[in-house]
Amino acid sequence: MEIGVNTFGDFGKDPVTGVDVSPQQRMAHLLEEIELADEVGLDVFGLGEHHRREYLISAPTVVLGAASQRTKRIRLATAVTVLSSDDPVRVWEQFATLDLLSNGRAEILAGRGSFTESFPLFGYDLRDYDELFSEKLELLLALRDAGDEPVSWQGTLRPSLENAVVVPQPVQRPLPIWIAVGGNPESVIRAGALGLPLYIAIIGGMPERFAELVELYREAGRRAEQPPEKLKVAIGSIGFVAGSDENARKRFYPGYAAMMTQIGRERGWGPMTPRGFEALNASRGALLVGNPEQVAEKILFEHSLFDLDRFALQLGAGPVAHADVMHAIELFGTEVAPRVRAELDAPKMVSSGEKAT
Repeated sequence: MEIGVNTFGDFGKDPVTGVDVSPQQRMAHLLEEIELADEVGLDVFGLGEHHRREYLISAPTVVLGAASQRTKRIRLATAVTVLSSDDPVRVWEQFATLDLLSNGRAEILAGRGSFTESFPLFGYDLRDYDELFSEKLELLLALRDAGDEPVSWQGTLRPSLENAVVVPQPVQRPLPIWIAVGGNPESVIRAGALGLPLYIAIIGGMPERFAELVELYREAGRRAEQPPEKLKVAIGSIGFVAGSDENARKRFYPGYAAMMTQIGRERGWGPMTPRGFEALNASRGALLVGNPEQVAEKILFEHSLFDLDRFALQLGAGPVAHADVMHAIELFGTEVAPRVRAELDAPKMVSSGEKAT
């Protein structure tokens, strides 16, 4: 199983000093974080696209392009690309360029987005929310499948293409395209039918409730006669790791509570409270906040539910001090990931008369 981290580039006041962190400083810190993730042996780093004041990253491929020159092996992905409000041709060109810069380490995680600011920003009607994603995904896959050949395509919400030459071409053939979802069954079925890998973001509730979605995805793939090796599953969960459970909670909670309370005001939720946080961070809750052993145990629990191909820890949801994030990445790469890999690689106990694997 691949193990990596995600971030939205949360920024604002440093929760330790109370001093405002400038966009320039946060960007420098972000590149340091990606570089460290590569150094400690993590498999993937994902950047979420947002168009809000609280998040730094509105142009993830630009940041990933810079990171490609400071890293050697880590895969560079979005988490996610809001395909519905972007142009598939530009998305393809940008990621193909990133793939060339990184020597074949780029990945697209395409989703509809959990926030809607990008739709009016780029002139799209929210009433077309579902149709925009479906049509643009169709074009993105046509560009992937065309290779070096010109592309002809017809749609209703985007101008058609007639023998269009789209360059450059990536190192990877095919360039990986994942479908990222938050729990929409139709999106899950579509991903399985198309034979695209599935990324599920779990931000609340109990992870068990997503098991049915994973089975729905795999069943859709089987019905479409997709090869099993194409039907990969990744889970993204919010969390944080520190040397002790107490310290992890202390570093993570203030920014998380402020962010979730703010989003709650926008969406009609109640404020985040310590009690609510404890429920989410319980042994079978959605959050993974704790010491290395605790975080590893929860990743293994999610693997037992979903038979994962990839797990990504979203480090924080709200500002966390850069020094604490760097320490979390170091612990995640040097203590959490080795624990998880060792457990998954260990021979399994079998009944008498059978051979161990």
